Amino acid sequence: MGLYCCCSLLSVLCAWTFIAAVSLLCVLFYLKKQIIWKKCKRIEGDKMNTHIGIFHPYCNAGGGGERVLWCAVRALQNKNKNIKITIYTGDVDAEPNTILTKAKNTFNIAVEENRVEFVYLTRRKWVEAEKYPYFTLLGQSLGSIWLGLEALLKHQPDIFIDTMGYAFVLPLFKFLGGCKVGCYVHYPVISTDMLRRVKSRTFAHNNRNLVAKNPFLTWIKLTYYRIFAWLYSKVGRSALTIMVNSSWTENHILSLWACPFKTHRVYPPCEVAHLKRLQHVATDDTIIIMSISQFRPEKEHPLQLQAMYELRSLLLDDEPMWNRLKLLIVGSCRNAEDYERLKNMQDLSKHLSLENSVEFKVNISYQELIQCYQTASIGIHTMWNEHFGIGIVECMAAGLIMVANRSGGPLMDIIETSEGSQTGYLAVTAMDYAECLATILYNTKDENDAIRDAARACCDRFSEKEFEAGFLRATSVLFDKM
Repeated sequence: MGLYCCCSLLSVLCAWTFIAAVSLLCVLFYLKKQIIWKKCKRIEGDKMNTHIGIFHPYCNAGGGGERVLWCAVRALQNKNKNIKITIYTGDVDAEPNTILTKAKNTFNIAVEENRVEFVYLTRRKWVEAEKYPYFTLLGQSLGSIWLGLEALLKHQPDIFIDTMGYAFVLPLFKFLGGCKVGCYVHYPVISTDMLRRVKSRTFAHNNRNLVAKNPFLTWIKLTYYRIFAWLYSKVGRSALTIMVNSSWTENHILSLWACPFKTHRVYPPCEVAHLKRLQHVATDDTIIIMSISQFRPEKEHPLQLQAMYELRSLLLDDEPMWNRLKLLIVGSCRNAEDYERLKNMQDLSKHLSLENSVEFKVNISYQELIQCYQTASIGIHTMWNEHFGIGIVECMAAGLIMVANRSGGPLMDIIETSEGSQTGYLAVTAMDYAECLATILYNTKDENDAIRDAARACCDRFSEKEFEAGFLRATSVLFDKM
């Protein structure tokens, strides 16, 4: 009797699995027919132009990824007059002219407005991390497929480029949309460093203390990460061309996706030509230490305040020097969570009795940012494993002496610490940062000028011109036989 029941249950499960599989295939077949029909109809009405779809749901955020987007748009427009660019965005509350004006004001990048269209996506909430308190990576990835499907049904391009890192959207546009697919990867969604942190049970913003302390939960999370990494590698390989923004990102993508012949390192565009011409403008007797980055948890802003706290202890015997210092934290907030992090930072500065030595500037214009560059003399960046660091390069080009984290892009691509060719400083702990800042403060003028000159000289390889050349070279395969 028991065996009969088991066989019956197994038969039912097999039947339902078969029905589900057939239903899914039918849905996919129907969607593909709909997409092909819409694409053919679009082509009939516009045979002269190549349509490029760029997937960037947060195109109005104002961060480094958005600078990549707008430089890429400008490069593609300059390359060929017979192209039309459509940007898939979830910024439903922003008009096209508002988005383009912000790009001009924030990045000093102007594009041909009449050759850029926007497709507004209403499902962006499904890629928000806060929607998935558990299994966040998987949840966001499945959410990106749902968001990508909305994008594909609304507009069917000839060429599709993801510039935000939503790798799970790539096979959707390749196999259902029949597009030539490429991507620009700012950082891998999962990396061997993340696996290593979980395995070593290290507490971090993406590895909760509860998990880090529990061996069984650690094993579960490690297994989940390994399965997700396998899935991530499969979807990533569907791209015809893969661009990465740094040596650090390149190493991880090569390890995960194993596509060396179609992976290209294209450093992100940094506004260096104009910044290198800036002259320092003294503000009374104040020495300004400047930080620039979005208010996101991985940017480790609290470490900057802790570094200032440690620096004050190092300068106990030099109170006049301490009274001259000010930490200027410049950043952008995308949503309510970012503003909450900003509020927490302001509270922490009061808790550490630093409120008179710290100033916050949020969502400022490009011209205001230039003024900040001109008045600051030292820069600080505290993110661990920063994939590249556009803000670091721009600070160096503007003449700031940078202190950045000894990891990721700053370590592998940007900052050189060898004597004779030094372009900045690298640190890990709050005390490390404090000691580096103290060293800069007590260096001679000639020593600091030598570091500034070397830093400015090395920035040319990260210019917008170099990015555009590299981007067009890497994407040329997408235009073959178009």
